Amino acid sequence: MDFTLLGPFEARHEGVRVPLGRRRQERCLLAILLLDAGRVVSVPRLADLLWNGAPPAGARATLHTYVGRVRAVLKPYGVTVATRHDGYAVEAGEGTEHTVDVREFLDLLGQAAVAGDPGEQVRCHDRALALWRGPLLDGTVDAALRDRLGGRLAELRLNALEQRAETQLTMGLHERVLADLTPLAAELPGRERLVAALMTALYRAGRQAEALELYRITRHHLVTGLGIDPGPALTTLHDRILAGDARLDRPPAPLYAVRVRDQWLPWTTSGHPALEFCNTYAGWPRARATAPAVPGSDWLRGYPTLAVWAGHHDLADDPVVDRLLQEAAARPVEAAAALDRAKAFRTALYACLTDPADTRAFRAVAAVAQDAARSAVLTLGPDGLAHWRLAPSAGLDLPLLAVARSAADLLADPRRLTLRACPGPDCGWLFPDESGRRRWCSLATCGDGGRQATGMP
Repeated sequence: MDFTLLGPFEARHEGVRVPLGRRRQERCLLAILLLDAGRVVSVPRLADLLWNGAPPAGARATLHTYVGRVRAVLKPYGVTVATRHDGYAVEAGEGTEHTVDVREFLDLLGQAAVAGDPGEQVRCHDRALALWRGPLLDGTVDAALRDRLGGRLAELRLNALEQRAETQLTMGLHERVLADLTPLAAELPGRERLVAALMTALYRAGRQAEALELYRITRHHLVTGLGIDPGPALTTLHDRILAGDARLDRPPAPLYAVRVRDQWLPWTTSGHPALEFCNTYAGWPRARATAPAVPGSDWLRGYPTLAVWAGHHDLADDPVVDRLLQEAAARPVEAAAALDRAKAFRTALYACLTDPADTRAFRAVAAVAQDAARSAVLTLGPDGLAHWRLAPSAGLDLPLLAVARSAADLLADPRRLTLRACPGPDCGWLFPDESGRRRWCSLATCGDGGRQATGMP
């Protein structure tokens, strides 16, 4: 059974809407329990919420009656309202399960918080915010009870809107920020973080006067309505826009990166495509210190980056890259699936290169390399030499198959035994070290102690 609370309160079983009773108090009771799904809500708290702080003398008996009616509605669908100590909890019966959009919303925010890739952060926030179809429990609770029940959720939603906008600005997606935040600016003039993101987006869109006017409106609201001045972050942004600071015109560039077409790619450090595919930006900040340090997780943000990267490393020529970009724009769902396959391959390849004993990773790499071999054709290049190229039938998987073929060649080459991995906490670059003297990946910021990727002495 699927319950939706972020908007009108509804329940559906296998896509069919389930009536939740005609009495508003009973629907409200079930909604309160679902907001704390899996946890016990005490009878005193239920009574306080349902009767707005003034429960009648027979509140406990009335609640018991309400619970009985709710149980009767839910019983055919395997959902129960269990009595636990001095309260009640919604539970799924044996062999059944139920979903609550509030729980899904919170889970997606947690995934966004630990995602190291900006694109993945935005995707998680997109999915989380799309769950909101209106005010919490619209039509079931009044404004006062909504504030008591959903104040934290409303704040989390606004934080997610602001975080998504800031992440989009780092990716150069100011047009999306304009589309998302412009309708909210008038409703939320006191949200300085939201206003700052929208001002930056306006400035990057060439609308400097509108950005300054937004600041003026916000400042007027804060001074006259709350008696405070804008904070230092918003004031500094206003001064930079007023001065026409050119650094605001573009998102911050990652360290040790190159711009190819309209994509940021990591520096070339090894000269081998299979190694470069595993590498990442040195010094690129992770979302938080506890986020997993997966090499390569930061640069491969979208399918266009993958296609441009393949061309940059001569795994595909320019006409092929153009075709891939056009196909990806026309078939975004298929492009996203191809990107996911490429990321999974990258994880297996890094494990395979850093641990020769990891047979599972080797088999995963070999399976893709064998697919690449079946799709490869031998062509004669303008230099008079033969070259292996992937046939157009490879479709959106062409960059993945091309790097898999390169990886197979490396794994069969004795040079594979000279690989090293930089020990820098924000690096992890792989590079060949045939002399045995090099202990870092040419960047002093990455440290001076190395380790062998192969585990050899």
